[in-house]
Amino acid sequence: MEQKHILLGHGSGGKLTHDLIEHIFLKHFGNPKLDKLGDSAVFEISGKRLAFTTDSFVVDPLFFPAANIGKLAIAGTVNDLAVAGAVPKYLSAAFILEEGLPIETLEKVVVAMAEEAKNANIQIVTGDTKVVDRGKCDKIFINTAGVGFVEEAFCNLDNASIKVGDKIIINGSIGDHGMAVMAARNQLNIQAPVQSDCASLNGLIQSLKAFAEHIHFMRDATRGGLATVASEICADKDFGVELYEDKIPVNTAVSGMCELLGFDPLYVANEGKVVLVVDGDQADEILEKIKQHQFGKQAAIIGEIVSGKAGRCMLQTSIGGHRVVGMLAGEQLPRIC
Repeated sequence: MEQKHILLGHGSGGKLTHDLIEHIFLKHFGNPKLDKLGDSAVFEISGKRLAFTTDSFVVDPLFFPAANIGKLAIAGTVNDLAVAGAVPKYLSAAFILEEGLPIETLEKVVVAMAEEAKNANIQIVTGDTKVVDRGKCDKIFINTAGVGFVEEAFCNLDNASIKVGDKIIINGSIGDHGMAVMAARNQLNIQAPVQSDCASLNGLIQSLKAFAEHIHFMRDATRGGLATVASEICADKDFGVELYEDKIPVNTAVSGMCELLGFDPLYVANEGKVVLVVDGDQADEILEKIKQHQFGKQAAIIGEIVSGKAGRCMLQTSIGGHRVVGMLAGEQLPRIC
């Protein structure tokens, strides 16, 4: 690694994160399950196919428009299981609390977690609590782990099935979560406040079970945004990805904030968006099914898998040009989830 010390950018979900994983964690922890670098590990026990995931949440501020760190912790864990084709069942919740944290604040976070767990039909069945000295932690950090049963219909979900001609779908607008947290963090007085898209997507994904054989890849576009996921799809592959800028849904308020502050919405974090790669001849039907769900009303086909651009993700701009889209480099919005 070029860097000798940890930077905020190592938590961005972009290139620095991937470098850290490759040169430190995979170097020492590597095994066939971990090497797949999925949102969840998928394995079999006694003939049952399970998905297992873990996540940590250090968002600043704790509360932001339409969500908070508690709802985020549940939805983020549920979504990591759901994109593996699993029905989320059980979850752990561990808290690192700073001395002096108001009990009222903690309870608001816990209530939000309980409500989102109920909405996602997942049970919090174990946990842990640690308290550190004042100033040694920023109010609340939450760690979760989740387990679920992989639906038989999704047992063949594997990005090795991706082929030229497949279409790329996203279930709605990008950048909402990142800009909502950014506005709350900096107390920006915006005339049309941006709402976080934080949501558990297991219901939406399970509604696509009838199309499972036509779905080759699913990933929730969190840190690093849509651009990083699209780059990961074709990394080291013999095909490329082409995205269509004028097809990617971006809400007006998010677009305006990004333009004002110098952010590219393609790299801004989401917490309620799933990217799917599906058979081209089934894409329209899958899209219509997604649009029937409350979290898919803005869904769109935003790109396709192409030949001749091996390993590269390209964006066809709204003015007809092309530019290369890579993984997020450095940090854009630290502590976003």
